[in-house]
Amino acid sequence: MAIYLTKESKVLVQGMTGSEGMKHTRRMLAAGTNVVGGVNPRKAGHTVDFDVPECLEGLGGAPTAVPVFGTVADGMRATGADVTVVFVPPAFAKAAVLEAADAGIGLAVVITEGIPVHDSVAFTTYATEKGTRVVGPNCPGLITPGQSNAGIIPADITKPGRIGLVSKSGTLTYQLMYELRDVGFSTCVGIGGDPVVGTTHIDCLAAFQDDPDTDLIVLIGEIGGDAEERAAAYVREHVTKPVVGYIAGFTAPEGKTMGHAGAIVSGSSGTAQAKKEALEAAGVSVGSTPTETANLVLARLEACLGEQRQ
Repeated sequence: MAIYLTKESKVLVQGMTGSEGMKHTRRMLAAGTNVVGGVNPRKAGHTVDFDVPECLEGLGGAPTAVPVFGTVADGMRATGADVTVVFVPPAFAKAAVLEAADAGIGLAVVITEGIPVHDSVAFTTYATEKGTRVVGPNCPGLITPGQSNAGIIPADITKPGRIGLVSKSGTLTYQLMYELRDVGFSTCVGIGGDPVVGTTHIDCLAAFQDDPDTDLIVLIGEIGGDAEERAAAYVREHVTKPVVGYIAGFTAPEGKTMGHAGAIVSGSSGTAQAKKEALEAAGVSVGSTPTETANLVLARLEACLGEQRQ
């Protein structure tokens, strides 16, 4: 099992023929992702040959010919695609997601950063109305290790396992995956750190809670906004599986926007300490560093195993 992305997922790449799209499509293919097509109206009818010499666990292949379609709808009709990964520039990202939602795709993973907030509001709202889940924008995507990788997350730093990970931060996603590589993950979801994102911590908490092959959930947050506080309230009311958290930004100066955290910290609102306290009040173990967080995960897993033996 996994959430949102499995080995059966058929993936389109909007912007596949651009430099970033080409690079990461090759990496996705090497990870075993079933990339069934690219989308570029100016190159419709062409085929791109990807040389994928190094494949994880024998997945993928070399060379791999991927057709280019003029629209998402064309690609879906020809291939049965149910996922699209968006690598188009910020100015065209809104149109790309609206097109994907109009085509009825189930999942749109928006990697693009620098998208205006009003565009993100527009396309996330529209996609929800159309029944399309958006992950991102400004995110690394998601990976179900050993099955499929939609985005830019390195596929070779962990293995399949029973931990679910949801994170605002791309870099911290990678670090926790590596720290816990000997245990492994069911699915890792980088939701992005922009002020407006399509899929939230709460969405992923609910999905991992319902996934029978996820035993423990790791939640990574950042200063700014109240997403983590709302996630804490959800954990308290709805999540029975153990949750371990980490909040980036304990040393951030008050009143300053930091990186892509998405909000100015004001008083106690949005601070790392406030988020930590809210999560701990909901029964979440919160680490002070990524390594400590990984150790907390291992301890909670060992405790769960001990309870099962009794």
